[in-house]
Amino acid sequence: MQKLKVNDNVVVLTGKDRGKTGEVKKINFKTKVVYVGGVNLVKKAIKPTQENPAGGIVDIEAPLHISNVAVVSPKTKKATRVRFEEKDGKKVRVAVSCGSELS
Repeated sequence: MQKLKVNDNVVVLTGKDRGKTGEVKKINFKTKVVYVGGVNLVKKAIKPTQENPAGGIVDIEAPLHISNVAVVSPKTKKATRVRFEEKDGKKVRVAVSCGSELS
């Protein structure tokens, strides 16, 4: 079981987007990077295609290292660490700061 999952609400801890929050769109555990919606946007030149004949420059989300994001606590709305507990014979993720269960 992983401490970070897709659709988790996270806050960026370091870098140019420090303090911004967003939802995890994609995680690559092999390279230890995470894509967060609306965070770490970069400009990319797109070649003209049949779907987009004009081409142009678009904003895309660049990856962040997994250590630079933290899960947002549901109660306090602040960054928190994650631990695992046994509840009803199942392993569940729990926010360390407030003790609330993460979905």
